[in-house]
Amino acid sequence: MPRGSQHELIGLLLGEGAYPVLRLADGGEWRLDVSGRYHHLLGRKVRVLGRRSEFDMLDVKRIEPA
Repeated sequence: MPRGSQHELIGLLLGEGAYPVLRLADGGEWRLDVSGRYHHLLGRKVRVLGRRSEFDMLDVKRIEPA
């Protein structure tokens, strides 16, 4: 199975639903499949590095304050 494209994005991290959501400045949104600690970043501007796994889902490799 081919791997999805890699993305590095900056946006606002929101805790909506089963997956946290990254809301971009242009209004776009990505659901994030993230393991580990991220709750301290909710409501903050973050930088996310990940690989697309579904239409609107990123498998997160790194998440950090922006």
